Amino acid sequence: MVVDTRNVVFFTVFFFVVHYLLIRWREKIRNSTPIHVVTVSEMAAIITFVGSCIYLLLYFGTTLVHHTHFSDDEEAEETKNHSAIGCKFDVLLTHAEKKETTTGEDEEVIQAVVSGKTPSYLLESKLGDCKRAVFIRRVALERITGKSLEGLPVDGFDYESILGQCCEMPVGYVQIPVGIAGPLLLDGMEFSVPMATTEGCLVASTNRGCKAIYVSGGATSVLLKDGMTRAPIVRFATAKRAADLKFFLEEPLNFQNLASVFDRSSRFAKLRKIQCAIAGRNLYIRFTCSTGDAMGMNMVSKGVQNVLEYLQANFPDMDVIGISGNYCSDKKPAAVNWIEGRGKSVVCEAIITEDVVKKVLKTTVASLVELNMLKNLTGSAMAGALGGFNAHASNIVSAVFLATGQDPAQNIESSHCITMMEAVNGGRDLHVSVTMPSIEVGTVGGGTQLASQSACLNLLGVKGANKEWAGSNARQLAKVVAAAVLAGELSLMSAIAAGQLVKSHMKYNRSNKDISAKF
Repeated sequence: MVVDTRNVVFFTVFFFVVHYLLIRWREKIRNSTPIHVVTVSEMAAIITFVGSCIYLLLYFGTTLVHHTHFSDDEEAEETKNHSAIGCKFDVLLTHAEKKETTTGEDEEVIQAVVSGKTPSYLLESKLGDCKRAVFIRRVALERITGKSLEGLPVDGFDYESILGQCCEMPVGYVQIPVGIAGPLLLDGMEFSVPMATTEGCLVASTNRGCKAIYVSGGATSVLLKDGMTRAPIVRFATAKRAADLKFFLEEPLNFQNLASVFDRSSRFAKLRKIQCAIAGRNLYIRFTCSTGDAMGMNMVSKGVQNVLEYLQANFPDMDVIGISGNYCSDKKPAAVNWIEGRGKSVVCEAIITEDVVKKVLKTTVASLVELNMLKNLTGSAMAGALGGFNAHASNIVSAVFLATGQDPAQNIESSHCITMMEAVNGGRDLHVSVTMPSIEVGTVGGGTQLASQSACLNLLGVKGANKEWAGSNARQLAKVVAAAVLAGELSLMSAIAAGQLVKSHMKYNRSNKDISAKF
């Protein structure tokens, strides 16, 4: 069997060019680029394709006309080779047709979304494929807005895990780097604290605070309260009737019946307290309950609904205005949370030795005490701060919340914090503490079940529900948050006292890379 090298070359070029053009065609359809607009490389590929076709047609046409005679063995071998080439060509066409069919199906759905015939939020249920739904929604959005989503990743995420739980109508996901601060020595245990942030210097600063705490013997924490709240608003015809319900709810003899009704919502829900406030004929009822290892907003809301239905029988003239009347108070700075607490109330403290203050924190005890009084206490009072008697508690709370799958909006009340610094042991050492009355965290439900966030919870040893002591994982997480805030406060205050804040941010929070060429 004599193989013509020219034929091998032209066949190779032909199949390569066909494959390249099919890929480019599909990309143009996805990106809404007109097919007739071609690049130099595409034009060269088209010319090469036409030339290859002409050569192959001439070659096979000449062969058919002249029908060169081979020996039986040679003819059998030639037939075998031609069959193999034909099979390869058939496979290529089948693959191309399959790609074209799939693209056609996607294109039909995309057009339906763009035209408004198919609502974007129905794609998952209609297609039965979450990832394909994300792709179609993304392409439709680009066509509707005329804006590219290049840079927002799609692959590498389990969209099934967020369906009906974490996010609706997804088009991708945002990448946030996770750094580790620690080891943080808290209550005799070491923790590596995951922090998801885009603020340079934050993890490094918190890590320095962790070091200062560690070499000084560690921090100690105490859980003061544990109770999630929900406060519906109800209205009566008169203020007297509203007061009647208030007295009924606050009567100790009635609490047990109300608690049994409330607790039917979940085996983990336990009603702890009812607190009422009147505004004219409107009554705000603040229910407080323990919720196990869940953050507990849904749990407490269901319990409140049960109680309201129960009360309706005894107070038929009660008009329920809303399940939440902002006396809870959720995702807003509020004095009621600052005073009464919400979620987990934690105090965390440490004594930093004089030597550590000088060598690790690069400042003095006297400087830190004075700065804390004038900045965190007096300065915050001058600003009329509500729960903001600290340097940057929300920085650490937000970073840990994002890393561990908490509700980032609850950073607002969870960051309520007062930082205290006092000289002890004859003025040589520093006593530092943070008191945080409303840390709202959970280790089950919501974003905690996502793979990345679950891994961060596992790193802290608080992943999922604690099967032996219900709620202990969430309580431990709240203590870690408070201790991380303690480390962050200690380091930032030291940087300010030593005049290093601007210098450190210039070093860790500035980029010299020129990324303009990438866009």
